[in-house]
Amino acid sequence: VDGIIWLRHNFARELLTGGKAPIGVIVNGVDANKARLIEGYVTGVWFNWLQRMTGEQGRKLNVPVTVEQRVWFNAAVRSRDYLVPGLIAIIMTLIGAMLTSMVVAREWERGTMEALMVTPVSMKEVIASKIIPYFILGMGGMLLSVLMAVFLFQVPLRGSMWPLIVSSSLFMFTAINMGLLISVAAKSQFVAGQIAIVITFLPAFILSGFVFDIRTMPMVIQWLTHLVAARYFVDILQTLFLAGDIWPLFLINSVWLTVMALFFLMIIKKKSRKLLE
Repeated sequence: VDGIIWLRHNFARELLTGGKAPIGVIVNGVDANKARLIEGYVTGVWFNWLQRMTGEQGRKLNVPVTVEQRVWFNAAVRSRDYLVPGLIAIIMTLIGAMLTSMVVAREWERGTMEALMVTPVSMKEVIASKIIPYFILGMGGMLLSVLMAVFLFQVPLRGSMWPLIVSSSLFMFTAINMGLLISVAAKSQFVAGQIAIVITFLPAFILSGFVFDIRTMPMVIQWLTHLVAARYFVDILQTLFLAGDIWPLFLINSVWLTVMALFFLMIIKKKSRKLLE
């Protein structure tokens, strides 16, 4: 639905008696061009009605119109209220995927991977040792980013903290697994870093809805955004900050983050077994 026109049940009677006859026009402002087109169409219908009434009554109608504009999403119409929540996802992507993509590759470059393989430590313990420090670092970065968003940039946080923490944990786990998978596959820190930029950072910046709204993209690109974990986390962040606790959106995005995290973890385990063999 791109536009809704709302009329009261006694609109015609109020109009004929000279009273106030409010008309509500609700426009989806995601696509600015389409929103302006709908607004112009409604305005054109209004002026056509005035001309028709003028012809029927034989005199010019002076119908006063008072426009009261209300923005429901990002009511203050401040760009930082929309961008800062999404920036948290970008920061967590840098910490989770970019830094983690080099941890295993660093072992190969230093020649310590062979020594690590002959130790009695299991591969699960090795993976956990690589995940836990960056998970703690990423969650600390998230909390610091939220504090700066609320107190420094004055972005309202209308949702609860625990959905924010849960969704951040899921996204951080997903980002770390993506970075660790890159690190396991690449034996060079330089190569791992370049792959991480192309596969994790750039999609998170361009295809997550952080800068460009997904619904205005071509349909093929919209399908590709479903493969970007940051897309689901940005949606959760913008909803929690600007709208509040909308549980259907939170649950569906959290489920997708969980599926992606487990998928990458499963691939890491299989890839790690091949390295041991």
